[in-house]
Amino acid sequence: YGGDHCKKINVSEKLIKKYSFINRSYAFSVCRIEPENHIEIIIKAFLHINSMNLVIVGNWMNSKYGILLRLKYGNIKNIFLLDSIYDQNILNQLRSNCDIYIHGHSAGGTNPSLVEAMYLGLAILCYDVNYNIETTKNSALYFKTSEDIINTINETNRDKLNIISNRMKEIAKDDYTWELISQQYKLLFCK
Repeated sequence: YGGDHCKKINVSEKLIKKYSFINRSYAFSVCRIEPENHIEIIIKAFLHINSMNLVIVGNWMNSKYGILLRLKYGNIKNIFLLDSIYDQNILNQLRSNCDIYIHGHSAGGTNPSLVEAMYLGLAILCYDVNYNIETTKNSALYFKTSEDIINTINETNRDKLNIISNRMKEIAKDDYTWELISQQYKLLFCK
């Protein structure tokens, strides 16, 4: 997948009024609300992290799993469980301004939301699985448990996050532009 269709955007005054979490440090995730995306591991970590909000955008009402998670965790003061956002401009504003992007996917290979986050130059904390490590060239932060997330958030300073952000953008520019991806598909299909 390419990620260069995503543009880093400052948050508009309209969104600042709509989403209170923007005025504070926040982690961000966008995904299908399915067990293989480790949503509950991520949420449980933020029950113990007071220095940062957690924002997860997804299809909460499309499965029993999502509905139960939203009922269980939907009223925690630093956790914001938002419905799917299909407006790329709004999604990019919210993603662009997070302190860390959390990618919990553990199935399916290279994921478009991860590539987009990389192209936006976000510091990334990924679920520790081979294709996430491969996609990020072992240059992101990784987790398997809620405790891993807690420790990473508490122990990673702004300078380290900036280094990761810059590296993610560099990898995305080198490997995940639509021009490069389309050329690779063309070579594959024209053999």
